[in-house]
Amino acid sequence: MGLYDRYIMPMLISCACAAGPIMKQRAKVVPGASGDVLELGMGAGSNLEFYDKTRVQKVFAVEPSAGMRTRAVAAAAAVDLPVEIMDGVGEDLPFADHSFDCIVCTYTLCTVSDVARTLSEAKRVLRPGGRFLFCEHGLAPDEDVAVWQRRIEPIWKPIGGGCHLTRRAVDAITAAGFTVEKRDQFYLPRTPRVVGWTEWGEARI
Repeated sequence: MGLYDRYIMPMLISCACAAGPIMKQRAKVVPGASGDVLELGMGAGSNLEFYDKTRVQKVFAVEPSAGMRTRAVAAAAAVDLPVEIMDGVGEDLPFADHSFDCIVCTYTLCTVSDVARTLSEAKRVLRPGGRFLFCEHGLAPDEDVAVWQRRIEPIWKPIGGGCHLTRRAVDAITAAGFTVEKRDQFYLPRTPRVVGWTEWGEARI
C-alpha cells in the first residue's frame, strides 16, 4: 500500500464525504436504521453521528481501507453506541447468514469491485424482512452530464479510491432481488453534476 492510498486518499475522501450536501443525505437515511446493523464501507465513520441509539443495538462495519478504518475507529469512540469495525469487503462478508436486521450502504456501491456480488452478500446476511437503507451517487439521467461522467471516470477512479461515476444504484439493487419500497433522487446542491446525481431510499428482501 502506497503513501497515497494509506494517508492522502483517506484524507481527501473523508473531506469530500463530509461535505454539507452529503451529510444532509446521510441524515435522511441513517436514522432509519434499527436492531443489529451492518454498515457496508464505513469510510471515516461519517454516518455514526446519525444513528438513533434508542433504536440500534449495535453497529457492525466492514471497511477495506486501513487509513479509513483508523479514522472510523476515532469517530466511533466519540459516539455513545456499540460499534465494531473490521477489515473486510462487501463481496465476501465475514458474517453468518441472517445476522442483521438492517444494512446501511451510503456512497459505497460506487467503489466496490463487484456490485452484484456485494448485494448478493447483503441479501445473505440480512434476516427475513430485513431492510437495506441506501444513498448512492451514479450515472446521471441527462445525457450531457452522462457523457462527461464516462469521459472523466477513468481518471477519477484511481484518485477517488476506485469510485465509479457511471453505476446505477437502484437498478443494481433491484436486479439483486431486493424490493425498493422508498426511493428519491436528485442532483446534490452545490455539487458538480458529474458527481452529484444521487439516489436514496429503502429496500427489503
